[in-house]
This record gives sequence, C-alpha cells and structure tokens, in this order.
Amino acid sequence: MRAVVQNSFGGPEVLELVERERPQPLSGEVLIRVHASAVNPVDAAVRSGAFPLLGEPPFGVGWDVSGVVESAGPGARFAIGDEVYGMPFFPRAAHGYAEYVAVPSRQVARKPASIDHVHAAALPLAALTAWQGLVDAARLARGQRVLIHRAAGGVGHLAVQIAKARGARVIALASAAKHDFVRGLGADEVIDHRTTDFTDAVRDVDVVLDSTAQGARSLRALRPGGVLVSILEHGDAELIARTEAAGMRFAGVSVEPDYASLEAIAELVDAGRIRPHVSETFPLEEVGKAHELIESGRTQGKIVLTI
Repeated sequence: MRAVVQNSFGGPEVLELVERERPQPLSGEVLIRVHASAVNPVDAAVRSGAFPLLGEPPFGVGWDVSGVVESAGPGARFAIGDEVYGMPFFPRAAHGYAEYVAVPSRQVARKPASIDHVHAAALPLAALTAWQGLVDAARLARGQRVLIHRAAGGVGHLAVQIAKARGARVIALASAAKHDFVRGLGADEVIDHRTTDFTDAVRDVDVVLDSTAQGARSLRALRPGGVLVSILEHGDAELIARTEAAGMRFAGVSVEPDYASLEAIAELVDAGRIRPHVSETFPLEEVGKAHELIESGRTQGKIVLTI
C-alpha cells in the first residue's frame, strides 16, 4: 500500500510517499480502506517538531480517516463493506495518510450517510474537539451564550454549529472576510478580532471555547460561574488557578477517540444540523502542498487528502 512517512523533523518536504506492508487487523480491530484523510494543524506541528507528540521520527502523521471496512478481526463491531469514519489512536500515531489503516473498531463509527468520504474525513478530530469541549466539559445548554475563538477554522466552524444545535446563542470571532461564512453557519453575532478587542465587546457569556491560548484574556468575557474551555492550555496550572480564583470553572480539552460522540455527530450531520466545510482537497501525492496551506492559517474549514 501507499503511505506517507517522515524520517526527520522539518518542513513539508520531509513527507515522503512510500510503499509499505498493508497492516492486518487484530482481534476487535477493522482494516479500513481509506478514501480520505483530513489535514489538521496538529499534523503540521508534529511534522515540524514544534509539538513532538510522537517522539523522534520515523513515523507517519494523520489521524482523521473515512473509508470502507476491508476486513475485520474477531469480535470487531463492523462488517466488511461498512462505511466508517474516525480519529483512531490519538494522541498516538495512527498513520492516517495511507491507503489502509488497522484500528480498534470502538474508535470509529458509521460514516454519516448524507455526506461523502471527503466531508466525513473532515469531521472527527475537529468535531470531537468541539463536542468534548462544549457538550461533555462545559455542558452547554439551551439559551446559554458562548464565545468561540477562530470561528471560521476547523474546530471553530463545527463548534458554531454544535453550539447552535444545543440551542445556544453564539458570539463568533473571525476576520472580516470570513464573517459571511460564519453567519451562514448560524452565528448570532460575529466580531472582527483584528479590529475589535473582544474583551471590550463581550461580557458575561456562559462559556468560552478558546483555541488561541488566550485563556487569561478570555476570562474577562465570562460571567461569574462561567466555563473556560481551553484547547491549547489544558495543562496550564497557573491559568487553572486563576480561573478558579475568579469564581469560574476551567475545562481543559485534550481530544480523544470516542465512538459514541462520533455517532451523535453523525446524527446531527444527517439531520442537516452540521455541515463540514472543506476548503481544499489534494491527492495523497501532494500532501506537502496540503501542509503548506494548513500552515498558512488562511483556510476556512478543513483541508482533505483524497486517497
């Protein structure tokens, strides 16, 4: 099979498309013929060595996959031909940029029936991050107000839709060029973070979803008893103490595989409540171009590799 690996840290040029042995599923695992794999900012950070999550190379990056079950080990919960999607193994290596991956069957779920593999692959890591932050950690409820940083990005654009599906009022931060896009997702109010200091414009929200490492500043937008959900600063002891001292609750999110949440997300997709936005697709052999684009920070929604 074809797979992308790297033998050193560095720029997109270190990503190599090679031939490898096809993995075999163990008990409880399925072998997925991958049709699409999404590219996330964490992929580029791991590749470059800025976030040495997987230790020293060689390794293969990529976690989001959508495809068809090719074979199944004893006790696996899917059958040959089932369409599935997921984010297996994170934060350990999943080797998702490959034609085949073998994964525990309880780390993937049935693909939403209403979308193709490209759009299904765009969901898992970003949607699970938003879901585990807003639904599981913050317990976002109908009528609450939530502030979402980077609302046009991979996590943000799905967080806006998940929050609206929960009946919340959404205040979104995005650059002016992306306001129409974010409003189209359902945001009730959109603020240009480049021209307006959100700490002056937003007060007394119930929840902040912070994906920008601005947790200390985000506290100023929260009401007493509100919840700060932090994606990048989830282990910051000083921020946790500061949040609690201010009479607010801190919820750090380090995304993990979760088939039950993937099933709930798929239901919302098939009900028309969530629609993943794919801004660009690249064939597997152009993975370097995909990484260049994700590192530019200019994308809306997700970038996906077709395999």
